[in-house]
Amino acid sequence: MQTAFRIALIPDVRSLSAAIVVALVASHMRVTGASAAEASGKPLSMVGFTEERAKEQTALEGKFDSFLKAEDQRGWMEQMASAPNHVGSPHDKANAEFMLGLFREWGWDARIETFEVLYPTPKKTALELVAPVHFTAHLQEPPIPGDRTSTQTADELPPYHAYGADGDVTGNLVYVNQGMPDDYKELARHGVDVKGRIVIARYGGGWRGLKPKLAYEHGAIGCLVYSDPRDDGYGEGDVYPKGGFRPSDGVQRGSVMDMPTYPGDPLTPGIGATRDAKRLALADAKTVLKIPVMPISYGDAEPLLKVLEGPVAPEAWRGALPITYHLGPGPAKVHLTVQSDWSTKTIYDVIAVMKGSELPDEWIVRGNHHDGWVFGAEDPLSGNSALMAEAKAIGALAKDGWRPKRTLVYASWDAEEPGLIGSTE
Repeated sequence: MQTAFRIALIPDVRSLSAAIVVALVASHMRVTGASAAEASGKPLSMVGFTEERAKEQTALEGKFDSFLKAEDQRGWMEQMASAPNHVGSPHDKANAEFMLGLFREWGWDARIETFEVLYPTPKKTALELVAPVHFTAHLQEPPIPGDRTSTQTADELPPYHAYGADGDVTGNLVYVNQGMPDDYKELARHGVDVKGRIVIARYGGGWRGLKPKLAYEHGAIGCLVYSDPRDDGYGEGDVYPKGGFRPSDGVQRGSVMDMPTYPGDPLTPGIGATRDAKRLALADAKTVLKIPVMPISYGDAEPLLKVLEGPVAPEAWRGALPITYHLGPGPAKVHLTVQSDWSTKTIYDVIAVMKGSELPDEWIVRGNHHDGWVFGAEDPLSGNSALMAEAKAIGALAKDGWRPKRTLVYASWDAEEPGLIGSTE
């Protein structure tokens, strides 16, 4: 399925299993080889198929390809990305119901499975530089001329890191590069300690959730994470909207849940987060962090880093801001506040099933997620739209009399962004 293979490259790649990618690549190679054989007049050769069955399979895959329409995917993505669709938002539920109707229209046995999960959302966030000068961080992404979605802020959550702790802390600032284990060894060689202080780390080098976790383990009382323009801004190319790189007010949202401990709802490890599930107390949830953490733009990071003193940062630690990068501690002192709503929210997993004709107890599961941090056009709805296109094409084949030998399960998960929650539950 050459066309299907190309579509598989579009999605949020984190949502594709390695097995599916391998299978699609194999399919692409088979069909490409079969097409070449047809053109040369040689017998079709396809692993696992006789010559006659190879012809039938090639025809079937060509028919599948004919049902894939770019305009379908464009329309679905525009509708699903027309409003913020984070967990708990009205549009998140509306998108699930929209997909449910389409799957059923296409002939699938579809349903929505709901779970009640812990999903903190910010009530108050604030960041101030209180010494040696005063600066109040903006902590917002302003509207961009020509981008109509950037003005739709009614249901939009501000930039934040899900599952960091609440806190109101003040301390001297220390620059920890990317906040990875070797960075703390380098700080020790310079005689710099983060205990009782607030660290600022740039994105990169490892998963974002490790940055505040390691900061806490080294005694820090708070953590800021920013995108340096060297890595994700004008140091790489033109910034949005002229180019695709992060502008000075752009902020990378994300989860800092301690997922290596366990993924999914923090309060129901090992069991599904159904309405009546037994839950841990919030204080006992091992994947919720112990210190406040906040993502900021490089526009907000520059005034903080500019007034740091102490040793000059090693060359590899220096970003692209027009400053000399120092390690600290101080004299930059910051006041960080994070307060969250720690209530549970309903999530909506859309599950569509087509029963196998010969081996119904063997399942092939295909999945993507539909929740985003804000509008989610690229991540995840580009991939989710490809998933929907596949499901529509398979439904059309089924209406013409074809049936899969094994049961197909197409899933559009909710709450992937905060910590693989929908699929885990």
